Amino acid sequence: MARYIGPKTKIARKFGDPIYGPDKYFERKNFPPGQHGINKKRRKQSEYGIQLQEKQKAKYTYGILEKQFSNMFKKAQRSKSITGEVLLQLLESRLDNVVYRLGIAPTRAAARQLVGHKHITIDGSIVNIPSYTLKPGQVIGVREKSKSLEVVTDALSGENHSKYPWIEWNSDNKSGKYLNVPERSEIPENIKEQLIVELYSK
Repeated sequence: MARYIGPKTKIARKFGDPIYGPDKYFERKNFPPGQHGINKKRRKQSEYGIQLQEKQKAKYTYGILEKQFSNMFKKAQRSKSITGEVLLQLLESRLDNVVYRLGIAPTRAAARQLVGHKHITIDGSIVNIPSYTLKPGQVIGVREKSKSLEVVTDALSGENHSKYPWIEWNSDNKSGKYLNVPERSEIPENIKEQLIVELYSK
């Protein structure tokens, strides 16, 4: 299955959480999608169903396909730290996510596109792999001739550049520094990672 490009509000309503950011349509219709909507009687979810939904929520939030997500979980599992926490740290350390967190792009999908189209640099060199895992100390910037792109100028005019303690924004040269791997408490996503660990442990 390819990456989801359908209606984002529908997915947010499915999980009961605005996973793609502020959404006025979600606020108006904060109930499951479908013909019967709010009146639809749903059967009680099984333990497996709850765990699967949490994994799907994480995948949609970060825009990752099943194979990528599975590989990332295996990598987290091999670490000596808490598997669920490491999984979220790996997701947050992806280049496309950090470009989004720095405020260079309005959404993760837009960040992926900027990276894929060679508009983003790491330590001055162009990198076009959205899944690239950043290392502490690396500097993420916008390629000089790409700074005039409308999507970039609109995003850079915002104030979302220094919201997270693990990244640092330099407004003078419009670049950001990945300071360190974020702690779980510094990751704002409403994801119950332990449920994902339980799902893969079956």
